[in-house]
Amino acid sequence: MKLETSSMSFLPLYRDDSKCTLLVLTDPQDKNRVLAIYLNNSWWLTEDVVKTSDPSREGLMQVQTFQERIVLFVLNCIIFGMLEGSLTHNTVFVPHPKKEHSKIFWRSGEAAAFYTIKKKGNLCDGHTSQCYMLPVLDTMFVRRKFRRCGLGIQMLQDFCQSFPSEDALGLSCPLSAEMEKVCQRFLEIYPKERSRLWEVEAPGDWTQRVNIWLKIQLEQTFPKNADVSCCMPKSQDGEAEQLEEGRMNTRVGCILPLGALPDEARACFDDSGEARESSPRSDEPLVQLKAEERKDLKKRMSRGEPAEGSVSKHFRTMS
Repeated sequence: MKLETSSMSFLPLYRDDSKCTLLVLTDPQDKNRVLAIYLNNSWWLTEDVVKTSDPSREGLMQVQTFQERIVLFVLNCIIFGMLEGSLTHNTVFVPHPKKEHSKIFWRSGEAAAFYTIKKKGNLCDGHTSQCYMLPVLDTMFVRRKFRRCGLGIQMLQDFCQSFPSEDALGLSCPLSAEMEKVCQRFLEIYPKERSRLWEVEAPGDWTQRVNIWLKIQLEQTFPKNADVSCCMPKSQDGEAEQLEEGRMNTRVGCILPLGALPDEARACFDDSGEARESSPRSDEPLVQLKAEERKDLKKRMSRGEPAEGSVSKHFRTMS
């Protein structure tokens, strides 16, 4: 590939120091794709910059040297920001501050992942006097080739173990869908951390926190865009409300009023309010009463009187 000035550019290594830059070579067809980085008087491929020949580099290690800052920058702004992250979502990590507390996860001689922390008491940014009120895990990234290996869970565990005396730990808002899944898996494995992890907005006041485990449980119980009324038939006379009441009654169970029960099922109550069995009633007085009524009815009819309770009918002759 022919080196041309138009394919070269300088990228700031730190967010808060514009004087420290890296010379990079970009693809002439795609200026957002970095092909190589100029280090130690030679060009290095992006994949080679994040490799190491030191066998002692294994697992999570805190970023301390200038060379490690360069590796962090490549992971953050080039591999994630330009090569891998842009293919899946619109999240962009800007360069980290010069003294950002960071750790790189080394695996098999390569920088596989990283995470950064905003320590309690640190300024939120250079434009305000507000300080973080709790430790906050600000950024985390795992390279595609190292995913599904549990690195995210290990970094969350390391973050929690780094602050054993803190009652609350934060993760910067908003959490991506992938990060939320990692948190769910982590909290299922380590339930003691459920009360400590919060999704927070800077500076992390209690009004700016949401418990992550509670948020996950609520999202599972009440999925987004769930609308119960959409399953109800709609009408202008309130049929949907009546059906909903019927469903509630079916689930809870209705207690019928005493007057709605059949005579045989009613219980008799004495003055004390206790139920007692009703004594069987004799039908003899009722039979005698009906016989007397029939005799009285015959007497009235013989005298030409109308029967009591009957309605006389008047017919009108049409001429």
